[in-house]
Amino acid sequence: MDPVYDILQRRIRDARRLAIVGIGDELMPPDRLGMFAAREIGEDQIPGVRIFLAGTVPESITGPLRRYRPGHVIFLDAADMGVKPGTIALVEPERIRAGLITTHVLPLSVVMDYIEREIGAGVTLLGIQPDLAVPGRDLSDGDLAYLGRNLQSLSQVLRDRQV
Repeated sequence: MDPVYDILQRRIRDARRLAIVGIGDELMPPDRLGMFAAREIGEDQIPGVRIFLAGTVPESITGPLRRYRPGHVIFLDAADMGVKPGTIALVEPERIRAGLITTHVLPLSVVMDYIEREIGAGVTLLGIQPDLAVPGRDLSDGDLAYLGRNLQSLSQVLRDRQV
């Protein structure tokens, strides 16, 4: 299994409730991948997993997250990590400012800190590499298929947690 999924598996192992938060601007192809990925995972209807679509305002979901009381929150957002388009990778907090294709009002690191401190949930950011070679372009069919396989692996990790 990919190391990112091993790490994620350890982080969510005991979380009875997971929140998946899709982030991004759906009008900008390179930035909409987080929203797309969250919807795809939502179609799997995994027990104990709820999808939240934050768009470009991730701080807007803090109230709904507080009511849901997740054990762990997974943010999905486009991030330029210099890897193959469609790759899903763990983005550590210290890399947030450098890699995200940010259209957010508040820095995502501030929102993540708030959720950990005020809601008491663990937080993980998964970046999804967009295709930045051609401005304004969506993923190619091959890259979209690659992302689909990665999302299937992610869904399996979410399904396999020990609750």
